[in-house]
Amino acid sequence: MAAGQKVAVFGAYGHTGRFVVAELRERGFVPVLSGRDADKLKAQAYETGLEARPASVDDPAALDRALAGTAAVINAAGPFAVTGAPVIEAALRAGIPYVDVAAEIEANADTFAHFADRARDAGAVVVPAMAFYGGLGDLLVTAAMGDWTSADEAHIAYGLSNWHPTAGTRASGVISRERRDGRRVRFSGGRLEYRDDKAPTLEWAFPEPMGTRAVIGEFTMADVVTVPSHLPIPEVCTYMTVEAAKDVVAPDSPTPAPADESGRSAQTFLVDVVVRSGGDERRAVATGQDIYAVTAPLVVEAVERILTGRTKAVGVVSAGEIFDATDFLRALSAHLSVDLRP
Repeated sequence: MAAGQKVAVFGAYGHTGRFVVAELRERGFVPVLSGRDADKLKAQAYETGLEARPASVDDPAALDRALAGTAAVINAAGPFAVTGAPVIEAALRAGIPYVDVAAEIEANADTFAHFADRARDAGAVVVPAMAFYGGLGDLLVTAAMGDWTSADEAHIAYGLSNWHPTAGTRASGVISRERRDGRRVRFSGGRLEYRDDKAPTLEWAFPEPMGTRAVIGEFTMADVVTVPSHLPIPEVCTYMTVEAAKDVVAPDSPTPAPADESGRSAQTFLVDVVVRSGGDERRAVATGQDIYAVTAPLVVEAVERILTGRTKAVGVVSAGEIFDATDFLRALSAHLSVDLRP
C-alpha cells in the first residue's frame, strides 16, 4: 500500500528524523528529505540516494516546493514553537496530512488552538505529538479506558533508565522555559496551570522488574495536551524517574550513543499508565528501547493509517482520537511490548 508514495520529512537529518527516514523506507515509502540546513541535507541525500529539498520555515515558497507531489509530511524538526505553524500552513496549502513529533507542551497547545477550525473545515488531518511523549501516552490512556467514556484522573509514569538528550531536545527545552518564564506547568481541574513552586518528589510502584522508584511528580509532558483534547479527564499527571530527570537538565549529559546496528541507544523505558474512575482502576504498561528511535514507528504507523483511511476523525486530532488505540498499539509489537491490565 505504501509502495512508491512520497512522504516529506522536515528535519530529516536530525537524530529522530534519521530514524523516521529509515522506518519510512522499511515500509516502502519514498522519503523526501527536507529541512533548513542545505549542507546536511546534501550529505544525507548522498548517503541515502534520496531527493533533498531544502526549505526554511520563513520561506513559504520553498516549503511548498518541498511538499510538492508528496502524500504527507512528517515534521521532525524542533523547536516546534518555530517550525510547527509554518509547516502546518504548507501542508494545508498542499492538501496533505501533517504529523509531527513535538514534545513541547505549548507548541502542541498552539496547534490545537490555532488550527482546529481551519483543519476541520478543510477536512484535513493534523496530528501533533505523534511521538513517545504525547502520542504513546495518549494511546495507552485511551486503550486503558476501554468502554469508559470518562474518568476522574489519569497518571502516566515514565521509567527511563537514563535520558541523554539530543540537541533538539535541549533547544526545545530552552524555548519552553522562556515561554513559561521559568515556571513549571501541570494539568489540573481541566486546565493548564503555571506554578512557581518546586515539583514534588515521591515514589511510584512500577511493575517488575523495575519496581518502586523515586519520581518527580508533575514532571509534565505533552500528554497533558493530547489526552484531554478528546477524553473528559480533569486531572492528568505525568511523572519521571529522578535519574532521567536529572540527566535531561544536566549540561554535561552526553547525546544518545548507538548501541546496535539500527542506531538505537541502550536506553530502556517503561511507561506505566493508571486511569481511575470512582473506586475503579485500569492500567496499561509499555516497555521498549530508546525513546527517540521508537518515535519513528509511532509516527510512520500514523502516516500509513491516515493514508489508508484507517482513521476516525479529521481536523487537529491526537493519536487516541483519530486511531483505534488498542489496534494501533498491537501493530507496534515489533517495537513495543504492551500489557493492558483490567
